[in-house]
Amino acid sequence: MKFAVLLLSYLLGSIPVGYIVCKLGKGINIMEHGSGNIGFTNVLRVAGPLYGAVVLLGDTGKGMLATYLGLKYGIQWGILGGIAAMLGHSFSIFLKLRGGKLVATGLGVLIILAPKVALTALAVWLITLAFTRYVSLSSILAGISVPIAMLAYQEPLPMVVFGAFAAGFVVIRHKSNIRKLMAGQEYKIGQKVDPK
Repeated sequence: MKFAVLLLSYLLGSIPVGYIVCKLGKGINIMEHGSGNIGFTNVLRVAGPLYGAVVLLGDTGKGMLATYLGLKYGIQWGILGGIAAMLGHSFSIFLKLRGGKLVATGLGVLIILAPKVALTALAVWLITLAFTRYVSLSSILAGISVPIAMLAYQEPLPMVVFGAFAAGFVVIRHKSNIRKLMAGQEYKIGQKVDPK
């Protein structure tokens, strides 16, 4: 049953909320517009704030639900359920193993596992965004803050290891954004992408 929960968590994470919302609401394949990503930021730029909000809530919610299901069998299974959801979001079985950059889904996982760490990471994200207007940089720094906050709040070792994994995963998923940031070509929040 425990492994069935992990499979369910992966399938939950795999639900491509951004793809579905844009297909049903706008009649477009979001993967063919803007940055091609199915996450909140690209949907916000291409389809607008209402669609972006739905995607943010949906992606966060699936991370929360998957982690909650795993926690019924203990903290380790909660962590594994969260990881499964994050992997599903980034490598969706419904999109030929393509997907998003896991920030919203990872936030959902943290909300269930470590609410104080989630709030800290969200604060880092908001402060960085306010000063730089770069969502990608905000996400990277928020991800890096997770294991640091885990240590600061004296979370147990499995949580710290999870935090380090999540931070590394976020950085790796944003490698193209890092290149654009270094080249001065990254979009800032508020720059709307023509949906073509």
